[in-house]
Amino acid sequence: MGWQDTSLPFHDQPTPLNKKYRTPNMERMAQMGMQFTQAYATSVCSPSRISLMTGMNAARHRVTNWTLRKKIPTDGNHPTLKAPDWNVNGLSVIDTIPKSVFAKTLPQALKEVGYNTIHVGKAHLAAMNTPCANPLNCGFDFNIAGHAAGAPGSYQGTKNFGNNPDGSPREPWSVPGLAAYHGQDINLTEVLTREALHILDSVHNQSNPFFLYMSHYTVHTPIEADSRFFQSYLDQGIDTIEARYASMVEGMDKSLGDILDYLDENQLTDQTVIMFMSDNGGLSAVARSGTRHTHNAPLQSGKGSAFEGGIREPMLVSWPGMIEAGSKNHSPVIIEDFFPTILEIAGEPKLSVPQIVDGISLLPVLTQKNELQERDLIWHYPNFWGPSGPGIRPYSAIRRGPWKLIYWHDDQSYALFNLTQDIGELNNLEAQEIQTKNTLTMALHDFLIQVNAQMPSDKQTGEIVPYPSAS
Repeated sequence: MGWQDTSLPFHDQPTPLNKKYRTPNMERMAQMGMQFTQAYATSVCSPSRISLMTGMNAARHRVTNWTLRKKIPTDGNHPTLKAPDWNVNGLSVIDTIPKSVFAKTLPQALKEVGYNTIHVGKAHLAAMNTPCANPLNCGFDFNIAGHAAGAPGSYQGTKNFGNNPDGSPREPWSVPGLAAYHGQDINLTEVLTREALHILDSVHNQSNPFFLYMSHYTVHTPIEADSRFFQSYLDQGIDTIEARYASMVEGMDKSLGDILDYLDENQLTDQTVIMFMSDNGGLSAVARSGTRHTHNAPLQSGKGSAFEGGIREPMLVSWPGMIEAGSKNHSPVIIEDFFPTILEIAGEPKLSVPQIVDGISLLPVLTQKNELQERDLIWHYPNFWGPSGPGIRPYSAIRRGPWKLIYWHDDQSYALFNLTQDIGELNNLEAQEIQTKNTLTMALHDFLIQVNAQMPSDKQTGEIVPYPSAS
């Protein structure tokens, strides 16, 4: 889900895209709590999900691209670069799985302090036939529909959610565990919501608190209409593909509203922290109608890209009595911050974990409405997603204050932007702002060395692309 896939403006003013979508429950949640205008994930899905589950930056955990099959990379065919030998098997809670990152996961940590842990929807944490392909093996007490794949075969119950007509799986994309709904005229998003609330019914009266990881497959491809909302977008004159996409967004928002209503009805709202986030920028290079690379405007590009359209996300946090209702925070924050934040909210900020945690707790920001002190945010993607488009290249990047520096691995060039003045990243200032460029280059260089970040190699010579270095 992109930064602009919502009727709730995250920019300093509403845009035409905000007027296109209907997300009244995101608006409702913003009125309840805090809206983060500069929240970031990675440019594709699995790296963000591993960072959320471990608190590690992608350069450190090395699950730098999306995962699927055991031992098999998913990289596109870059014309000049070969991806490094990254952790294609994803996340692991045991240290004997090759090509995986070993860590204590967020649900494991929460279980240790008494939480019931519930996974619903898209997991995409580990490759097929490895333990954490099943969320039950990496810290969750319940798993509804989560497995190795990051997309559903279909969102439609009439199509058995991508399973065969007899209900048997059609790997790798068929959604597991929902046979009771096969053949019904019901959307996957609604099914996941019903199942999540059913589990909450079974646990919320227990003495232990609960952690629900509500991880919708929508709005990932395939772009299929949610029939509850589709016609209304057609009636507005929106073309068929974009009407389908908008209906998927509204279906997600309806789910959020149903969960908010459930908490209200069961007197749980005042006891519950709700955090809303996406795992990568909005799709724009493929599968959409209209002009490519414009679906996140004024941000440039989209999923797979180093530009803001690929990494900037909608983020909301609600915590009645602790977070000022209707507040906004403009601090740059990143997906690995969720791990230490949630542990501190749960009262266990110093829980022992084997991994180095790169994220920081946002608790002071949430409860005191402070802006964060300036720090560096780092992205590292030594892979190639596949589709073409602006910024869809192997890269490393750093943000400090208003400045963002991108180091392109293929030609070892740089781009420097002042995001306060140029949110669309149209004016490369690397030749003018030499001191800023050099300062950020060395900071990025030092971090990549510190975590022993992997770099791609030249296909012809076999030479590894060097880390960025100041001129």
